[in-house]
This record gives sequence, structure tokens and C-alpha cells, in this order.
Amino acid sequence: MVQYDIIIIGAGPGGIFSAYELTKDRSDLKIAVFETGHALEKRHCPIDGDKVKSCIGCKSCSIMSGFGGAGAFSDGKYNITNDFGGTLHEYIGKKQAVELMKYVDEINMHYGGKGTKMYSTAGTNFKKTCLQNKLKLLDASVRHLGTDINFLVLENMYAELKEKVDFYFDTPVESIALAEGGYRIICAEEIYFCKQCIVSVGRSGSKWMEKICGELNIPTKSNRVDIGVRVELPAVIFSHLTDELYESKIVYRTEKFEDNVRTFCMNPYGIVVNENTNGIVTVNGHSFESPKKRTENTNFALLVAKHFSEPFKDSNGYGESIARLSNMLGGGVIVQRFGDLVRGRRSNVKRIEEGLVAPTLAATPGDLSLVLPKRILDGIIEMIYALDKIAPGTANDDTLLYGVEVKFYNMEVDLDENLECRHKGMYIIGDGSGVTHSLSHASASGVYVARHILKDKTSVQ
Repeated sequence: MVQYDIIIIGAGPGGIFSAYELTKDRSDLKIAVFETGHALEKRHCPIDGDKVKSCIGCKSCSIMSGFGGAGAFSDGKYNITNDFGGTLHEYIGKKQAVELMKYVDEINMHYGGKGTKMYSTAGTNFKKTCLQNKLKLLDASVRHLGTDINFLVLENMYAELKEKVDFYFDTPVESIALAEGGYRIICAEEIYFCKQCIVSVGRSGSKWMEKICGELNIPTKSNRVDIGVRVELPAVIFSHLTDELYESKIVYRTEKFEDNVRTFCMNPYGIVVNENTNGIVTVNGHSFESPKKRTENTNFALLVAKHFSEPFKDSNGYGESIARLSNMLGGGVIVQRFGDLVRGRRSNVKRIEEGLVAPTLAATPGDLSLVLPKRILDGIIEMIYALDKIAPGTANDDTLLYGVEVKFYNMEVDLDENLECRHKGMYIIGDGSGVTHSLSHASASGVYVARHILKDKTSVQ
């Protein structure tokens, strides 16, 4: 049995920053990282828009898994705030959470992000404009790396980490078992031992995390699921917002049901992309730092958060069932003109081609009202009309809506203030814990746990 001091499961932002912080000043620790996906250089989505136009269901989705996690091909937005992105501050305190996010930003700058812009909502007049139109702009500073620079940062970090850490790519962990003095990490062809274990499996590892918690009797509680669409429109419509703020998190409380609808993952001059989660094709968005890769469109998600009460516990299953319905009707992602949606008719190729917005994703024209529950769809329509007041043109007939976008959250794992579960030496971090929902929070949780482990080891010595 191969033995390690610490094994990290998952090479997403939480796992990467754990490994970075653990090895920064300690060359004596024997550390391994296990990742179900590919190494960074082997992460390539086969969709090329020419020969392969839609998701083919790869065994390991290169968009969702591999070194860098689901954030590797994101637009690299690191939001420094406690207002959204997770509840890490409830465990470690607001001040420390923000300090750790700023530290993560410094590391990103060191490994290739220098020169990218930091945006902030501080002092903006848009707060007043939003409030005057029954919208709330959330506070944040956001570092936009762009998909291209984000990838460069990951390349540089991996080049250094691989000399200090044993990486096992394309090596899914089947189970974790308690052992004397530590844990057995069980893979298909080998069993490994570690004294301490950091689990950082991200959103795509939600089902696996649920299984592990069941096997090890780790208490969990039901979390939420966010369901909605991705909006694509001409970039000039939102340019007065995106040029100043880049990422604007705007919340609207619907009049009809008093549900909260929010903007999420805004990508100025970006593209809409497919995403494969547990074999289900959903939609997301990317943007780039390089002007050469920019498009004439901006895209963002409109999401409605659904929290469930007893006896229902499977919030992710609910979201998956809606996404599967979209896949069944459209063979993948469905796209619909806003004008067609409010008129109660499905979109077709002709109307989309004649429209003012050229789609950046090859999706199937269809009718989202056959997929999304009425309450959610009504909220999205209300939000689009509300946004039209601060960004006229949002509610144009030719605005495109892609569906469905689903943000799956792990069931929230019962953790202490050190992000340690009921089994000593086992830490659960990042989006896989249900505690964080963003690149910055996940990365910060990795740093936090690594520092706690190092402090504990020093005190023992």
C-alpha cells in the first residue's frame, strides 16, 4: 500500500490551493492529488462547431473535470466578497475569508495574472439606478482573468506543483475507508493510505460526495438547486454596466411569487458553451481577456434558487430531471427567442437566423415553456423586463435564451470551524462541501485548511 502524509481528492481550485499552501514551505510532506479527469494539457472538448457540434457524452468531460476543475475553462472571475459565492465566512469569519480571497488573488497575479483588471462596485452610480427599478446590485470586487489567462495561471501553477506533489490523473477514487491512524483511499487498481485527507470534488462530484457521506455516516442537510436560462444579447446593450463593473450580480424579487431571481456569471463579449454534469447537458458561458477572441455578444445566466423542505431532500435530482427533459426535447440545449417565448410559440431556425443576435452556441430551437416549471419561467420573464429598465434592449424579441442552466450544489456537509468533518483528519472543502459556490471561495477554503493542517503539525512537533 502506497502511503502519504496527505491525500487530496480533486484537482479543482480547492485542491490546487491546498497543495500549493502545503508545499510552499514544507518539502518534507509526502502529498498526492487524485483527479478523475485529465491532466491540463489533455483537457480538450471535442466540440469544434464543425465536425462535432454538440456534446457526445465523453466518459470524462474535459470541461468539468481535470486539473483546474470546472473553473479551468471558465472566464476566470474571482469575486472577493462575502455577499455571494458561498458561506465560508460563517465558518471562519468575514475578515479572514476576505483576507484569504485577497491572498488567492495575489497568487494568481504571481503565476500569470498580472496586468488583468480588478473591477469593483464601490462608488458606482448603478446601485442607485438598480434600487430605483426594484433591483439590488450586490457588493463585490472582481478580478477577471479571462479563460485564456486563467488557463495560463493553471499551467504555471501545475508546472511548479508537479515537482512537489504526486498527481494521479484519470484515477477516480471509488471510496474512502477509515483506517488506524488515517484513511484508505480506494481506487480501481490500487489502495493508498494517508494520515490526513482533503476532499475537494466540486459540484460535479455531488453524487460521489453524497455516497461517501452515507458510507462514513457524515451528517448532511439538503441544499438548494439553481435553475434558469442563459441570456445572450448584443454586448452594447450591457456595455455601460460591463465596462465599469464587468461582473454585476443583480437580484430581483418577483412581484408574482416573491422569488429571488439573480444574474450570474456575466460574460461580456463572450460565448455560450455546453456543460456535461453526470451525463446531463446543460449550458454555461465563457469570456476571454484577449480582444482577438471576443465576440459581439454578452451572455449571463438568470437563475431562480429553489430551497426544499421536508420530506423532499433530493434538490439536485429535481434539477437533473428538468435538464433531462430539455435534453430529451432538444437533444441537448434548447435555444429560444424571447419574443417567441412571450408569444407562446417555439423558435425555429429561420426566425433565429433572421434575428439581430447571432448565437454563439449551436443549440436546438425549441420552446422553454415545455421544460421549465411555470413559476421559474414567470420569474425569469419578470426579471428580463426589470433588467430592460436599466439596460434597454434586454427584452428585445431577438434576445436569445438557452436552457437549461442548472447550478447543482452539494448537500451541505456537517463541518466544524476548521472545515473538518466528524472524522478527525478528514477535511471537506470547496464546492463539494456545499459551503462554497465560487472560484475565490473554493480556493480560499483550500488555503485555510492547509494552514490549519500545517499549524497542527507544527504544534505536534
